[in-house]
Amino acid sequence: MPPHPIIDSHIHLFPASELPSLSWDPTHPLYSQYSLTEFHAATESQQPNLAGFLFVETDRRNDAARDWTAPLQEIAWMRRLATGTPSSPDQGHTAADAKLCLGFVPWAPLTLGPEELGKYLARAEEEAGAETWAKVKGFRYLLQDKENGTALGEGFIESLKVLGRKGFVFDVGVDQHRRGRVQLEEAVEMIDRAHEGVEEGEKVVFILNHLCKPDLTIVSQTDPSFIAWRTAMFTLSKCRKTYMKLSGCFSELPDKLKERSAEDIFAAILPWLAVVVAAFGPSRIMFGSDWPVCTMGVGEDAWKKWHKVVDMVCDLAGLSEEDQAMLWAGTAKEAYKLEG
Repeated sequence: MPPHPIIDSHIHLFPASELPSLSWDPTHPLYSQYSLTEFHAATESQQPNLAGFLFVETDRRNDAARDWTAPLQEIAWMRRLATGTPSSPDQGHTAADAKLCLGFVPWAPLTLGPEELGKYLARAEEEAGAETWAKVKGFRYLLQDKENGTALGEGFIESLKVLGRKGFVFDVGVDQHRRGRVQLEEAVEMIDRAHEGVEEGEKVVFILNHLCKPDLTIVSQTDPSFIAWRTAMFTLSKCRKTYMKLSGCFSELPDKLKERSAEDIFAAILPWLAVVVAAFGPSRIMFGSDWPVCTMGVGEDAWKKWHKVVDMVCDLAGLSEEDQAMLWAGTAKEAYKLEG
């Protein structure tokens, strides 16, 4: 059988000219341009099979959601990508790259409640223009570094309901590794409350990023951290409006393991991968690289290495050709309602 088409459901892109708008200081290892020129180089081994990608917001500065300047600047950057109109030759993308931009997941100030969210969405749509706005499939507000309880505020829950009514998804970025089980417990409650009393067709779809960032440095499956994470995965998977990105694992590995082969990494994290496959099944799992974040401590071949790990997941799980097609591209198409 020929290789399956691939949709990378989670990448970040930013030109060097906009680095000051990111929530990173100049000492950050990714504080340089990561545009499509660099992405093409990273994915060279699978270029013939790469059908496209989803661009996920890159944590632009927003002053606790009060300043929308940098997030709207990112949407203007998305527009240039989607329409193939770089603002200058050094932006790292060309007109030919536009066809790869299948969808976007910008930032949105969900903490401010429905009224302010509505104002932001109007500003965002104006900044994007009609052609690019059609590719905006959902929004993200990173929860991994926010105070406990952020996702459970009344304004946040009502904002999620607004996204559902408008047909947008919400990308969930939580971090069990550094923040503990409370982030998982709040994710479960957030989903329950966002769907409570809402008609089925208007319930917001949740797409969990990076396996919810479990602690992949632990060595025992009897560790309370692993047990709590496993329990949460099966609980979260009970909701049919919830999907999981098979992504982001490299960031949670011990440093020495990052340097090892794809085979060694696969063997080390197999218990977590097996739980995700068992809980969600291939029809609700999608491939994502988390490029360029995945390169930190791993190197320039990180995308290729993660692709190989996911390929081994397919083999070990004995996935059918149909199931593999879902994992590599079909699930992303369904969850994000991508065209084509």
